[in-house]
Amino acid sequence: MTVHRIGFVLLLATRLPGQSPVEVVSVQAKAVQREVSLPGEILPYLDVPIQAKVSGFVKKVNVDRGSIVKEGETLVTLEAPEMQAQIAEAESKVQAIELQRVEAEAKLASAQSTYQSLKGAAETPGVVAGNDVIVAEKAVEAARANVNSYQGTLKAAQASVRSFKDLEQYLTISAPFSGVIVERDVHPGALVGPNSTIPLLRLRQTSRLRLVVAVPEAIVAGIMDGAQVPFTVPAFPMETFRGVVARIAHSLDDKTRTMAVELDVSNPNLRLAPGMYPEVRWPVHNSRASLLVPPTSIVTTTEKTFVVRIKNGIVEWVPVMRGAAVGNLVEVFGSLKPGETIAKRGTDELRAGARVEVRTATN
Repeated sequence: MTVHRIGFVLLLATRLPGQSPVEVVSVQAKAVQREVSLPGEILPYLDVPIQAKVSGFVKKVNVDRGSIVKEGETLVTLEAPEMQAQIAEAESKVQAIELQRVEAEAKLASAQSTYQSLKGAAETPGVVAGNDVIVAEKAVEAARANVNSYQGTLKAAQASVRSFKDLEQYLTISAPFSGVIVERDVHPGALVGPNSTIPLLRLRQTSRLRLVVAVPEAIVAGIMDGAQVPFTVPAFPMETFRGVVARIAHSLDDKTRTMAVELDVSNPNLRLAPGMYPEVRWPVHNSRASLLVPPTSIVTTTEKTFVVRIKNGIVEWVPVMRGAAVGNLVEVFGSLKPGETIAKRGTDELRAGARVEVRTATN
């Protein structure tokens, strides 16, 4: 909290018969930066359940609760014997179609050779009938179509093999990012698959955290993207941590009238943990100067809260709302202006409309 040193000019009202002196001060206007304490919640930056994409039996689990893993590290290995059989069958089909394609290409080459021979002989009149040349040409076209058909069938069979092998890769489950295993619900021998309701593992990234703060509507105007905000946690009461404002909801919750703001918190040593509820010292930045008065100037009755203003020697009651404390002063909101004279010790005994005379005195 920033407190600006403020000097007051004290005025001493002229003593009237039977009346005690009234000490008065001037209303001060200062730019005030203060902090309010807000609750927050620490969340992991990334949080995912690890599940199996294909059905199989758990062969090996390489991690346990609390294990720190790197991106790409193998977490769980599955086995599915039927998948190996499917891959072998698909590869065998590819080989069979490849042989048929080779045979079809040989027939195409033979048909082309026959056609070329007949076509050359037909150039000599009377050696080869014209119909024989046409039949040979059609035989070439049929053989070429057969080859093209086998090529298409071969591509489909090869795609089937790749598909099975792609699925086989899912038998090895790897970490999608670096983090900590926080839950383990699987053991070797278990049958798992995409329809399992319970994830195998849960992985969280905790070297970087999200701190979520619900900022009240009254102070959302002071939110600044990129600002560093201090906070403390019960686990380390004597230490102050900091987060950086990274994401702002720009929308108020209908029920709580607060705006969710996320701060990025660096946590390389993993001292902070998701689930902690920190106390955030949220900075409040006012766009206008605040009006400050001593706390003794504020009068609170059962009906109203006000300060006693003395204007042209006449006592006036000015309703105000009390704000936050700023050093030895209090922020107030009301129909006051900087420099106006108010009673330092406000009391309802100074009746509105009463006339007083003041003289200045420097304190």
